[in-house]
Amino acid sequence: MKNITLAVEEDVLEAARVYAAEHKTTVNALVRDYLSGLAQQKERGRRAMAELRKLSETTEARLGKDYRFDRESLYDR
Repeated sequence: MKNITLAVEEDVLEAARVYAAEHKTTVNALVRDYLSGLAQQKERGRRAMAELRKLSETTEARLGKDYRFDRESLYDR
């Protein structure tokens, strides 16, 4: 695990310390969890896009080269 240094406004750090104490954790753990969540979210997005590409390449449905959705057809029920 690597250490990093952050510059944060004093009032922000104090609010983060209060929040951390209220939730029985540390500011360090809050930052680590937040950054981990960002990394996971990006990876989930990549996997979802890869799956969508795979599905679009293997689907048998064909709309035609010039097909475009229009507002009216989207709301037809």
